[in-house]
Amino acid sequence: MMRRLSSSVELRLVFLAGLIALAAACKTTPDADANAAGSGTGSEFDDAGAGAGDGSGSGLDANASGIAPIYFDLDQSDIKPQFESILEAAAATLKSSGGSAVIEGHCDERGSDEYNVALGERRAVSVRRYLYNLGVPVSQLSVVSYGEARPAVSGTGETAWSLNRRAEIKLQ
Repeated sequence: MMRRLSSSVELRLVFLAGLIALAAACKTTPDADANAAGSGTGSEFDDAGAGAGDGSGSGLDANASGIAPIYFDLDQSDIKPQFESILEAAAATLKSSGGSAVIEGHCDERGSDEYNVALGERRAVSVRRYLYNLGVPVSQLSVVSYGEARPAVSGTGETAWSLNRRAEIKLQ
């Protein structure tokens, strides 16, 4: 007879497995824009040198739901391969728990408010579609876009911007 783990323990194990898989799949590479001579803007992020989601820093911090953010390239909403394991772990958690999630789309500060809200929505919808394709019922998933209104970090420069170009999965 198998004993079922509590949902919080199960979520932590799934999250840990996702982080391990992500760490194994990611390479740490300096961000060319951040290291280019004369590109500094005086921000504390200018000399950090690495982009979000490359396994090099705080960009992999999980939200209160225990699921790490999904990061995107500039003006993009495509899921990058290094985030597939995070989404697979999130899908497993949602399917086993039957709970719901809100997928929040976020952008960096560049672009108009209208453009950023639309781009944030495309990012959230992209994550929702990926989770749906992994077997999570669409009825468990909702999306919201905050555009640039809720940055993960403040500052200018590619490192700060890359940390703000994200989707977050918030379990309900």
